[in-house]
Amino acid sequence: MSESFSEATGTVVVERLITLIHENRAYLSEVDGAIGDGDHGINMDKGFTMVEKELAGKEMGMSEALKVLGRTLVDEIGGSMGPLYGTFFKRMARASRDAAQVDAGVLEAMLEAAYEGIRGLGDAKVGDKTLVDTLDPAVAAVKEARAAGTDFAGTIDAMISAAETGWKSTKDLVAKVGRASRLGERSRGTVDAGATSCYLMLKNMGETMKELAG
Repeated sequence: MSESFSEATGTVVVERLITLIHENRAYLSEVDGAIGDGDHGINMDKGFTMVEKELAGKEMGMSEALKVLGRTLVDEIGGSMGPLYGTFFKRMARASRDAAQVDAGVLEAMLEAAYEGIRGLGDAKVGDKTLVDTLDPAVAAVKEARAAGTDFAGTIDAMISAAETGWKSTKDLVAKVGRASRLGERSRGTVDAGATSCYLMLKNMGETMKELAG
């Protein structure tokens, strides 16, 4: 397996994310409905559908496609998740825009930039039952894998595994921020919707990147 792929071919990363959200629209709203408004999947699908239409027939690399995704989510999706995921993808786009090849180092930079953007929008921390519980361990896993000299595929596998563990941990947590925090102990017993979508998207992106580098 190659240790990188061409940024110019990376539009498929966003195209696969669009398909993922379409396929999980109902599931994400169902998860959200347990302790939230029940519209997470609906809102996400609305934004990703807009991006799908904007990308149709155009040629662009991964960074530009991520920028379109981020901008659309910020501008068109209400609630808390639009700005959060919009910033998430805009920061990823900025971190990868000068890379001709996407490798483990670029992936690390993308994740770190996305996490920095998320932290800048709120004070959620690990244990608060949010997407941070998925993202934080994923970023840490990539950094550790890179420091250990792990190859691209192994680094991606570590990211996905850590993200999954973080996502599942939210089931036993009590929500500390957002609308669900008002439920107190009643928010325990179900995974967080944001943590769920974050895991699904990191897994999808990682698997697509491995395929492109294959």
